[in-house]
Amino acid sequence: MSLPRLKTSLVGLAALVLAGAFPAMAEDLQMWERSGGNAGMVDALVAAWNEKNPDRKINLTYIPHTEMVPKIAQAIASGEVPDLMGMDLIYGPQFEAAGQLVDITDKVKDWPELKTASPGHMAVSTYEGKLYGVPLYADVSALFYNKDLFRKAGLDPEKPPTSLAEIREYADKITALGGDVKGYFLPGSCAGCNIFTVGPLMWASGATIEPEAANGEPLNGDGVKEVLQWARDMIKAGNVHEDARAETGETFHLRFGSGKLGMMGTGNFNITLAKEQNPTMDFGIALLPGVKSGEVSSFAGGDIVTIPKGSKRVDDAVDFMKFLLSDETQVEVYAKMLNMTTRGDMTDNKYFEAEPKVQQVAKAIAVARTPYTLKFFELINSPQGPWLQMLQRAYYEDTDLDTIIADAKAQMKAIAAE
Repeated sequence: MSLPRLKTSLVGLAALVLAGAFPAMAEDLQMWERSGGNAGMVDALVAAWNEKNPDRKINLTYIPHTEMVPKIAQAIASGEVPDLMGMDLIYGPQFEAAGQLVDITDKVKDWPELKTASPGHMAVSTYEGKLYGVPLYADVSALFYNKDLFRKAGLDPEKPPTSLAEIREYADKITALGGDVKGYFLPGSCAGCNIFTVGPLMWASGATIEPEAANGEPLNGDGVKEVLQWARDMIKAGNVHEDARAETGETFHLRFGSGKLGMMGTGNFNITLAKEQNPTMDFGIALLPGVKSGEVSSFAGGDIVTIPKGSKRVDDAVDFMKFLLSDETQVEVYAKMLNMTTRGDMTDNKYFEAEPKVQQVAKAIAVARTPYTLKFFELINSPQGPWLQMLQRAYYEDTDLDTIIADAKAQMKAIAAE
């Protein structure tokens, strides 16, 4: 080809590209997700999406758990936002009320999958009748117990504790085995871990934690003090590893699989993680109990996936939401990894049928709670907030518990009234 003809061809090709005859290569979608959550599940979901959508892959970035909320707020304020983001479901109402998320109601209103999506996730994804997200993954808290250590301590591995007093009794016996083995685990520097695992102990004991309204009463009921006293006694008795005091949530999900804990409040995600960490460990799952035998509760947690205001890839982000809720993803990604499906009608599948532990932990859904508050971060999840401050003082100080609870009540009331 002569030089003039080559120049003409190149000019023509450029014109075609500018005219849209050849679509430009799309950039990757940017997604943020918190660390310390169910990273394995999110990694798998994104990998499955990328395999099916090579022309619009998702680039996933993990943000430290304790930095997630302020970083998202800062990004939205500056306009430098990711295209989509996973967030702890409890923060949904807070960002929705602030007008910081994209309303997807009209785009998804005809999706039949939404009818069976996790009610707790859908509730916190909704504000004033508008929908802002869908479930990314679902977690429920439960009591995991190491049957191997039960046997060594002379406990019946088929009879998990049914009250806080029994947890203390069993923990004493397991800790007495010596070495680096302890009976229980209480995270000392992770507000979210504690609302997920200690909050249900209070609920099962008849207490409430967050105020239902700006003028509501927080930390209500004898169960608050009873659980705090139990936890203080557990730590003083040496039933909790000393390094638990520094646990911020970054390694919380890896604790049970170490094989050094007799019992631990954790989530369904630990079924897969524990098996990967410790394939020979025999363990069981029960519901988190309260003061009285037979009283149980759970925290319905996990993440929702949302679209921040300012996203330039809204339609692609909505397509990812549709992908998450599809039958194939529910079974071949969620269920195959033995994670909870985020649609209730997808629990009857071959993977769950082959793993009784998943069926056991699924019982927690019936007794699980998901707090709905616009100030969950300030009230509960902030590392400097009144919830964690109260727990740390109860766990590690000798201050009168009534004083500690009264101080936390006052702080929560002030925050709720702002």
